[in-house]
Amino acid sequence: MSDQKKTSGPGAGERKLHIRVKTAKKKTVSQVRWLERQLNDPYVAAARRDGYRARAAYKLLEIDDKHHFLKPGMRVVDLGAAPGSWCQIAVTRTHAQDGRGAKQGRVIAVDMGNMDDLPGCTIMKLDFLDEGADEQIKAVLGGEADVVLSDMAAHATGHRQTDHLKIMALCEAAVDFAVDVLSEGGTFCAKVLRGGTENELLANLKQHFRTVRHVKPKASRADSAEMYVLAQGFRRNSESED
Repeated sequence: MSDQKKTSGPGAGERKLHIRVKTAKKKTVSQVRWLERQLNDPYVAAARRDGYRARAAYKLLEIDDKHHFLKPGMRVVDLGAAPGSWCQIAVTRTHAQDGRGAKQGRVIAVDMGNMDDLPGCTIMKLDFLDEGADEQIKAVLGGEADVVLSDMAAHATGHRQTDHLKIMALCEAAVDFAVDVLSEGGTFCAKVLRGGTENELLANLKQHFRTVRHVKPKASRADSAEMYVLAQGFRRNSESED
């Protein structure tokens, strides 16, 4: 993968053939629908073609192409990193694998699940919500971070409000960590769900960052309540200034 600043993504003008999946004895209707959606998702096909571990790579690519916060030499912490597609982008754009000196970045991936090795990325298998997890990450980081990413998501219950509250709780924990470790001018980007409480999160972020916005990349499915909050320009002494 080259260090390009343009999202590859689904090819323009490619002929699209809809693939249908027959209901099998061991598959539920919802499983068949999920499989059919995956087979017909242009971003899934693009991820295979471009060598990314998941279609989520294009979400971060699009956000960074527009807002330019991943740069050579930066130190990045990715929370909820598995399977590692966001780390692939971060490693490439910070030159964590092939940089030299001040231009060589660092990427730390944190996830409670397994994640395959990725050159240029330090992988930490731990539950971010466990007591002391933040201190373990800070010890490995060995200083401040320039960017904190969070694509963390709780297991879905099927109850929209419950799922919303669970993912927002994860995001709030990520905000607390970001405020603790980010360097002056740093960036925080995290997944949230529309549902009513995200305005409280934005109000909290605005106390610490110069610019806070919601973003909905094209790779995020249109029928999903998922979106991302992007906070840039971290102010280290914001609390004392207010």
